[in-house]
Formats: sequence, C-alpha cells, structure tokens
Amino acid sequence: MDVGLSRVAVRLPGTSEPVGAVLERTGHSAVERKVFTRVYGLRDTLTLAPGERWEDLLVAAGRAALDGADAGLVLYGHTMLTQEFQLDGGFADRLRRRLGLPDAELYGISHVNCVSVLRSLELAGRYLARPGASPDDRVLVLGGDHASVHEPSRVIPGMAVGGDGAVGLVARAGVGRYRYLAGATVRDVRFHRNLQLSQADSRLFSQVCQRGAVEAVARAARAAGLEPGQLDWVMPHLSNRMFWRSFSAHTGVPVDRICLDLIPERGHNFGGDALMALQHADHAGRLRPGQRCALVSLALGAYFQAAIVEVQEEI
Repeated sequence: MDVGLSRVAVRLPGTSEPVGAVLERTGHSAVERKVFTRVYGLRDTLTLAPGERWEDLLVAAGRAALDGADAGLVLYGHTMLTQEFQLDGGFADRLRRRLGLPDAELYGISHVNCVSVLRSLELAGRYLARPGASPDDRVLVLGGDHASVHEPSRVIPGMAVGGDGAVGLVARAGVGRYRYLAGATVRDVRFHRNLQLSQADSRLFSQVCQRGAVEAVARAARAAGLEPGQLDWVMPHLSNRMFWRSFSAHTGVPVDRICLDLIPERGHNFGGDALMALQHADHAGRLRPGQRCALVSLALGAYFQAAIVEVQEEI
C-alpha cells in the first residue's frame, strides 16, 4: 500500500543563542567549545523566548500539518522523558483538545531517543495497512523536544547541542507531497547507558555512529530498490558537519546532496532534524518530483533509523 506524507509543518521558538554559551554554562572547556563551533560548524541553538511555552509550538505544528483535516491517531515522538509541559497534568487530553481531535488515540513514542520521529513514520504506515483500515484514515505524526528545560541533557558529548523546536506531518493511504518507499532500523546494544557512558565507550560510540548511519541508509535504500549512491538527497540528523562529511565518503553520496544548511543556525533538534531538513529543502525549491530522499536519524542507545521518500507532484 502506498503511504503518502503531507508537507512538513515546522514551528520554532522566538529566540536562539550561541552554542558556545550553552557549553560554557554546562561546564565544557574552551577547547570543547572550539571543537563544537569551529570543527563541527555549530553556531546557534534554538531556545524558547521568555513567556513562550513549548506545548504551544507542538500544537501549532500539529494544527498546521492537519490543515483542517481529521486524524484518528496521533503519534508524538520525543527523546526527553521529562518535559515542562508534561509536568502539568492532563497533557494527552489537553493536546487532543487543542488539536481539534478529542476522540483520536494518542501515543508517545519514546525510549528510542532521537529516532522516535522516523520510527513514528514506520508505525504510521503499519497502522494505515492494518486489516480493516479505511482508505480515509489519517495519522498525525508530531516530533520535537523542549531541550532547554534541562541544559545538561541538551549537550550530546562529542556530537551536538540540542534545541527547542516542533514538527508535524500527516500520513495517509495514497497521495501526498512525499511517498514513503521503505525504512530500516539498526541498533547496537552496547551503548544502553546513554549519557552515562565511560570516556572510552563514548569514543567508540562516535565510531559506531558512522557505521550505523551508513548501514541504516543502505538497508532502507535497498528495500526501496536503490543503492545509496542513487539517492538524490539525504536529509540528515543535524548533529555536525564533520559527521556528514565522513558519511559522504563512506556512501558515495556527494556532500552537496546532504542538506546541511540548518546546522549553523539551528543545530540539533532531536527527532525532528531530518523532517526540518526536508521542509527546508522543499521550501527553498530544491526538490523535484521523482527525487528520492533518505531521512536519517541516530540516537544514544545506540539506535539508527532511515526512511526513503519520493517527492510527488502535488495535485
């Protein structure tokens, strides 16, 4: 069954701040700050403005993605397990109500860290293909995290600095701006301690991330009948430029076909990264019907997720 995905709705906070300032506040050395800013290419990170509420961003992204339509299922992919809005009781009912979907089923997709949003796309496809499904069924996929609520957790050692931001899209049977072709999941269970890894394991994790991302994209591409070198675009996990230059060398995908524009101005936005990159490339007019894009996420854990989508001519 063909699964169509709508255009991606992105909602961002009103301010950003230098990555170096976040690193300094969280006790990282001047040498580490230089690595993140000069080698990794990170400059700014998104942060809620005074008086802003992250829940409002999530709702706004969801309503924009729905564009007045209904959905029977909402999947919210997130990394951080404790966020400010969730401490205010009744979040699930409040979110459904504010989205205009009071009767929809709503599930949080978590404990797989930053692959949660792309994993939600896979789950949405399974839901739409279930026995007894209606061709009119829709799934609203939401993603993103309130990173600034706990600063130490927004710094991924040796990798990235996370920011605040929200994404949303609708999956349905049939037509859409993108056609979901295939996906793949890879996991390495040695790194289950996440942010509590030893220095030696952290160094090994960085090496494993390269192999895991390359393998996930290769598996997903082949499931879609392609080789990685045939992909027109890669929409990456917005960690750092150095990582994706190495990915390019290992896959044969040219660096200029990896959408890295957002790394300096936004940096990492947890599970929403690849969808933000897709939205940015589409908004900039770079995508053409028939092009195949790999959406890629990687996560502490260690988890890796890739999805292949084909750009469609919109009716």
